[in-house]
Amino acid sequence: MSRTDTKPKVSFLVCNDIGCQGTGNREVLEAFSKQKEPWFEVRITGCKGLCARGPVVEVKPAGILYFQVKAKDVSEIIACSKKGELYEPRLYHDKQTKENLSRVSDIPFYRFQKRLVLGVNGQVNPLSLGDYRREAQGFEGLRKALSMKPSEIIDIITESGLRGRGGGGFSTGKKWASVRSQEEPVHYLICNGDEGDPGAFMDRSVMQGCPFMILEGMIIGAYAIGAHEGFIYVRDEYPIAIRHLRQAIQTARDEGLLGSDILNSGFYFDISIKRGAGAFVCGESSALMRSIEGKIGEPNEKYIHASERGLWGKPTVLNNVETFATVPYILRSGAAEFRKLGTEKSPGTKIFSLVGKIKNSGLIEVELGTPLSTILYEIGGGTLNDRPFKAVQTGGPSGGCIPAEHAETPVDFDSLTELGSMMGSGGMIVMDDHDCMVEIARYYTNFLVEESCGKCTPCREGLLQILGILERITRGEGERKDLDTLEELGRYVAESSLCGLGKSAANPLLSTLRYFRKEYLDHIDNHHCTAGVCKALTTFSIDPAKCTACGLCARVCPVDAVKVEDEKYRIDSDACIRCGECRKVCRFEAVVW
Repeated sequence: MSRTDTKPKVSFLVCNDIGCQGTGNREVLEAFSKQKEPWFEVRITGCKGLCARGPVVEVKPAGILYFQVKAKDVSEIIACSKKGELYEPRLYHDKQTKENLSRVSDIPFYRFQKRLVLGVNGQVNPLSLGDYRREAQGFEGLRKALSMKPSEIIDIITESGLRGRGGGGFSTGKKWASVRSQEEPVHYLICNGDEGDPGAFMDRSVMQGCPFMILEGMIIGAYAIGAHEGFIYVRDEYPIAIRHLRQAIQTARDEGLLGSDILNSGFYFDISIKRGAGAFVCGESSALMRSIEGKIGEPNEKYIHASERGLWGKPTVLNNVETFATVPYILRSGAAEFRKLGTEKSPGTKIFSLVGKIKNSGLIEVELGTPLSTILYEIGGGTLNDRPFKAVQTGGPSGGCIPAEHAETPVDFDSLTELGSMMGSGGMIVMDDHDCMVEIARYYTNFLVEESCGKCTPCREGLLQILGILERITRGEGERKDLDTLEELGRYVAESSLCGLGKSAANPLLSTLRYFRKEYLDHIDNHHCTAGVCKALTTFSIDPAKCTACGLCARVCPVDAVKVEDEKYRIDSDACIRCGECRKVCRFEAVVW
């Protein structure tokens, strides 16, 4: 009897998301293609999360994970899998326990997560409807929904407590019920894939990794609200996501999952893709709808809700990618099962892009209510080079910076808002003691000045004035009275701006003033940047007592400002451009400022 008759076929799942593509997964896939044997198959998948250690390969059904796989490792991985052994060199090495870990349940990065959406993302070929059906009970939620009354679906979504994952956290069920109740015969449904936050790539990965899950959620939503036409608004900078969505839509049409008479139910619904032009403000709901209509992407006044008069003046539901991707699970498992996760007011899970000064950067999905400290230290593995953790920014340019003393804060909608930040779409940027919080506020304010649509005066002019003051402070030209002016301007912008983006634009400024006021005062009173970031306030030098003369600083200096005299290193202040590269590479903290 052959091996294939007695044992299940082995599958090698190779992550094909952009992070792994950038670290060599194409060479890995090519190496697998050269060693085809009947007892195994190779499948590409969406993002597996741990981008910092890509390319990632999973062996099923054993459930073994290999990281930073190279083409030369492939033959050994295949040989070990055939013998039922582990290929030790590419297992996850836990520095605390000094053990090599092979399974998801053992690896801290995965052990502290709850991956409802991302778990599917990393298991299926993005363009394989068969994979989605086999691995994730794909479209079973839709089958169940089509056997129910639309009002019953809305009741389940409302009872689940699902809140919009795109920023505001509004009740999804209430939004759907509001549109369903409108007497207007034409209703629209929109999926917001316009992800513009610096450091955010959650929606992109889900659109690329499992487009069928998004489509299923949208079809369920459309049936519930009585919509027959839907749109996915995607950033033009996401060409792979657009290509995968288009192919998935065509496959769904061919299989009777989109178009007329979906699954022989008599229900008609179809989806079009609209490509955004890269304007950050088009992530705002009314600006996004104007963009779909072919108008300038700028927000409208909020006295009329989209549920009453949205796209082309018709009642419209707009939710983001993650919200729709969560809907199939709720329909399959029920509201009560979903509510077992998360908190009372913030049920379920949330996807974050964990980036910045963190060891295990990548995509994570955790129960809402998980403490920040668990995300940073258990999942994230702590800061790079074990430097002191300083702050984490959540919510992108519209979010705030949460300091280290609040590291035990549970991550949910209301707790983050109380700290002056927000959930946002899910960006999470980690900072250490080498980050200047004044510069952070300046950076995000400058970003928002450039991205402001300019329609309302508070945002257009207020942010410009804030930016000017912050730039003066980072040059050492600030005054103490500037801090009062900044707080006044920040509150004015927050209270008076037209849209949600303008109202939250001052969050980086106000949160850093609230928690890091001493840094502002150090810039103003002492003309000194504590973090050594603001060039006008920083002069680098080398402490001879700490310097080991390894020469790394001299090798990385782009302007040859590091000099050697009598085997001792020093920095020529006149030549130095304050880039900080010498400080980054010095393992002995000999570069001081």
